[in-house]
Amino acid sequence: MIELIGRSFREALEGLGSAGRMCLEAGRSARDVRTWAPLATDQMRRLGVGSLPIGVLIAAFTGIVLALLASYSFTNSVPRYLVGTLVQKTVMMELAPVLTGLALAGRVGANIAAELGTMRVTEQVDALETLAYDPIAYLVVPRILAGLLMFPIVVGVAMMVGLGAGWLASMGLLDLSSAQFLKGARLFFDDFDVRYGLVKAASFGVAVTAVGCACGLEARGGAEGVGAAATKAVVTSAVLILVLDAFWAVVWLLGRAV
Repeated sequence: MIELIGRSFREALEGLGSAGRMCLEAGRSARDVRTWAPLATDQMRRLGVGSLPIGVLIAAFTGIVLALLASYSFTNSVPRYLVGTLVQKTVMMELAPVLTGLALAGRVGANIAAELGTMRVTEQVDALETLAYDPIAYLVVPRILAGLLMFPIVVGVAMMVGLGAGWLASMGLLDLSSAQFLKGARLFFDDFDVRYGLVKAASFGVAVTAVGCACGLEARGGAEGVGAAATKAVVTSAVLILVLDAFWAVVWLLGRAV
């Protein structure tokens, strides 16, 4: 068990290093705007618009479950309208960014790793170099940029859906009036909650796409190597999302203390 944990931790650190190196290379290659700009819109559509259904589905059930559990946990000494407070804070600051990020790590990270891994093992990446294209600018920069811009949009939609689902569940299943739920949601609302969740989502998007690109371009050994790269991308992305979530929580606490 200890050996397994150690190996997983080592792989996570290697994935973090690969993602950091890939981000640095992408930053250098971003100057080649003519190469990556025509591809960026298509990647945004694939990574963003294509991910909206799963983000909405996760957020809807998360909001419903949160409202039900909050009502069950609160006793008569706790005002019922605090259900709205709990749903609003939890969905916007934590569950919408993290759960959506983990789901997209599987959908987006695996897709990128498999796609680039296939291009690597079939020597399409080498062909790009032969044609004087920068593979990083052509393949990596549009995907990382799409992750940076589109993950916050997907998470923003998930926030609204989760809050709305909790609102409807409170009225339909908990006999809580709309005015009571909205009173609780507005009571401790701070626009920082939204900014905090969207910043986390942007960092998750960079991590997932960078890890997917790094794992894909390092793939070797045919179909088996492509499958291993996709698996590694998903696992590493999920671990990095949790690490980044803890990092942003520490930053938030330090910011509140200052």
